[in-house]
Amino acid sequence: MAMVFSAEQVACVCEVLLQSGRMESLTGFLRTLPPSSSSCLGGLESVLKARAAVAFHLGRFSDLYALLEGFPFSNRSHPLLQQLWLRAHYLEAECQRGRPLGAVGKYRVRRKFPLPRTIWDGEETSYCFKEKSRSVLREWYYHKPYPSPREKRALAAATGLTATQVSNWFKNRRQRDRATHGNRKVVDHLLAPTEPQEQHTPPLTMTFHLQAPPVPPSPAPNPHL
Repeated sequence: MAMVFSAEQVACVCEVLLQSGRMESLTGFLRTLPPSSSSCLGGLESVLKARAAVAFHLGRFSDLYALLEGFPFSNRSHPLLQQLWLRAHYLEAECQRGRPLGAVGKYRVRRKFPLPRTIWDGEETSYCFKEKSRSVLREWYYHKPYPSPREKRALAAATGLTATQVSNWFKNRRQRDRATHGNRKVVDHLLAPTEPQEQHTPPLTMTFHLQAPPVPPSPAPNPHL
């Protein structure tokens, strides 16, 4: 069966279906591509990115890892592919442990399975945020800790994050600052030097109780007088 679409058209369809989240349609579309097209489509980043998303959707994590490690993706594809890599490893760890992962568990997974260089530019990350992105957010936070929805979208475009990630970062930062401010007030109060209080001794007063002298008894009348 001959290809109906050109390679560029296939890439465009993959991008549209992926961005709209229509994973079932994307899965079906990739299955309709003839096997002979693998050689000419294999090098198209949009197609490989779509195949990685479908592999995650179907739970074929080994295929996902092989795709992500086997092709040097451009920076514009890194955020999505990094999320797929991490979420797949989180799910595998949760299945092994039989319970959801907490923050510490996810941190250990990230340390055990670092991002491959094919989807990472080598810049240090913190909680999946690159230091460059965090610097932009911190600088804006000092200027305006409550950005508007429009400003959040602009920050998302500038940092490569989603608007939800930007909103959560600002929310968490405000909560941390409030907690830090409250704790600092408590510590300052506890560590404040205590000045000795002045002893206000009431003035010494002497009270004199005056008593009248005893009255001598009257002499008894003389019966002989």
